[in-house]
Amino acid sequence: MFTQLYQRIRLLLHKNKEPYSSFYKILGFYPDNIHLYEQALLHKSSSVEVEKGKWLNNERMEFLGDAILDAIVADIVYTEFPNKREGYLTNTRSKIVSRETLNRIALELGLDKFIVYSIKLNNHNKCIYGNALEAFIAAIYLDKGYNVCKKFVSDVMIKEHLDIYAMAQKEVNFKSNLIEWSQKNKIDISFDLIESFSDNDGNPVFQTQVTISGMQAGVGIGYSKKESQQNAAKMAVKKLRMDKEFQKFVVDLKKKRTGENTETHEFDDLPEEEHEQESEQENNLICSSAFSTAQVDEKE
Repeated sequence: MFTQLYQRIRLLLHKNKEPYSSFYKILGFYPDNIHLYEQALLHKSSSVEVEKGKWLNNERMEFLGDAILDAIVADIVYTEFPNKREGYLTNTRSKIVSRETLNRIALELGLDKFIVYSIKLNNHNKCIYGNALEAFIAAIYLDKGYNVCKKFVSDVMIKEHLDIYAMAQKEVNFKSNLIEWSQKNKIDISFDLIESFSDNDGNPVFQTQVTISGMQAGVGIGYSKKESQQNAAKMAVKKLRMDKEFQKFVVDLKKKRTGENTETHEFDDLPEEEHEQESEQENNLICSSAFSTAQVDEKE
């Protein structure tokens, strides 16, 4: 109580009251070092030169905030879901810290009104809000410490703007998104079962590949055809979003067939590979188990 009173007195004595009041509405407390929060909302397009050759923006704080947010959310989901395994916790954390989620929360908090930038916003750089939120979290950490930062993430970001239990159940349908994208861009796509076999416990395993205009874009393995298709679609989405040469292949193909140009940022309409690492681990485990079985069969 005395701390709150002291901070209010400091605010009244401060000549420039407005930033303090605005940040208080978002944070629920008054900043000690307001310059940290102002830097967190300074996009690199509006960098300020503070020394010769040294520019000030929020990129470094974004890096720090990303790591801190990961740690805090991991702590929260570990506590909230005491009986869930590592994979479930990893998935849930990934959904909470995804770019789509952070962008939405940043807008709901009103951070967009304070971000300083000098670029035209479009689908290609819409992550500016989520990035600023991560930098903002770093500012809280540097200004107030881990406990205050965790309280903000838990009480403000999650309790007021997320249903953590509903989000934990949310699944991204990569196959559906990929098909929708291919139809929109008039690109041929197919899902083909490569093979099926059994793992060490006799469970059926399926391997599916996705081809885009005849070129392999992803291969997935799963304990059902649907799961293998989803995993293959995830790999294809990653390739479309990240592989520049494959993007050029698709752009050239569309232009040749329709005469239309496909801008690179159109690939950003595809969903993020939120659970990429875990999917790869699952695929590797299934592959390892399946190949072990195959080797035993060969020896027999």
